[in-house]
Amino acid sequence: MARLRLRDGRATLRLGDDMDVPLEIAASYRARTRGLLGRDGLDGDVLLLTPASSIHTVRMRFAIDVAYLDRHFRVLAVRTMPPGRLGRPRLRARHVLEAEAGAMAAWGLRPGATVRVVS
Repeated sequence: MARLRLRDGRATLRLGDDMDVPLEIAASYRARTRGLLGRDGLDGDVLLLTPASSIHTVRMRFAIDVAYLDRHFRVLAVRTMPPGRLGRPRLRARHVLEAEAGAMAAWGLRPGATVRVVS
């Protein structure tokens, strides 16, 4: 299986067989550090932080849904985090997805599901 090289930029997140969501990839140190800080929302997009095994919502303006993914993009855990919180690190997590609060529940994203990044 070819290894996927992720770089900062735009892509599409495929959830299951029939749902695509606009994706912003933060793969560089600078992009991961900035994350969602200073934003007022995501407008239906999803942010992928890679590599990452934990996140925080300190100085954020809105609540977010967080999905921790392993190296095969399988969902390990899904959480909703209000502003001002520290997420605990997930040992097997390699990537973290962030979306507006409630979005992942609406998509039916839960532990065990697998997502794909497509151009």
